[in-house]
Amino acid sequence: MQLLVFVITYPFLWFISILPHRLFYGFSDFVFFLVYRVIGYRRKVVLDNLNLVFPEKSEKEIQRIEKEFFRHMCDMFLETVKTMNLSKEQVRKKYDVRNIEVLKELEKERSILIVCSHYANWEWNVSINNYVKSKGYAVYQKIGNVYFDKFIKKVRARWNTTLITQQQTVKTVVRNKRDGVIGIFGMVSDQSPQAHRAQYWADFMGIKVPIFNGAETMARKLDLAVVFLKVSKVKRGYYKAEFVPIAERGKQTKENEITDTFLRLTEQQIRERPEHYLWTHKRWKHRDKTPASFAKIV
Repeated sequence: MQLLVFVITYPFLWFISILPHRLFYGFSDFVFFLVYRVIGYRRKVVLDNLNLVFPEKSEKEIQRIEKEFFRHMCDMFLETVKTMNLSKEQVRKKYDVRNIEVLKELEKERSILIVCSHYANWEWNVSINNYVKSKGYAVYQKIGNVYFDKFIKKVRARWNTTLITQQQTVKTVVRNKRDGVIGIFGMVSDQSPQAHRAQYWADFMGIKVPIFNGAETMARKLDLAVVFLKVSKVKRGYYKAEFVPIAERGKQTKENEITDTFLRLTEQQIRERPEHYLWTHKRWKHRDKTPASFAKIV
């Protein structure tokens, strides 16, 4: 069955990926109409999230952000498909990498952990590996369909990126360190852990929630340099990426310092252009499970 789904779906995705710019985003507008107007995909979740974290905004402003978010989400999903036939030259024009010297300087000494959030277009972040000498890795969740999983790995390999699971990450860093290999590891770090397993609770957009701190744990234990990747959407189909150093050596940071800095930088991104964050996830679903002291900060 998995093979059948892959065989049927792949030609359609390939056709979308080769569409010229105007037709490509025209198709995205059609998808937006279906998702937003017809299906109403997770609109309640999005509105609940926006009203929760932006109590100061008017209903009209919330609705504007919601609509623009869904338009951006459809663009980003299809831009992921576009990756199938996107050359290095094309991605350099669409994904403008700034101050790459930050990574080049750090990679002289040790492996680097790049942390980012579900903001703008995180799928194209892997193209950063085209600018550096070190071996690049992207931490991802395995796709249920083994054929699509293999295909995604093959596509990413064109951009000098090896996909590894979260469980493989520490082993890979340790092996590289033993062999004298410097690697650059990319990780999306704003996921919501299960409340009963959370080791750290912190303010995120003014609300106390459980925080995934696996990136910090790994950076401190293995003495990695840590950099925040700030991605901004310049216009439709075009992004710019900037690197914000968090720590030159993970071992020299205080407990929760890396995580708190990451949260602060992520919040800054969201408040600048909230429509480019992934609001369909129930990021604040565990807030009611906290003690009274973890209630929303007014």
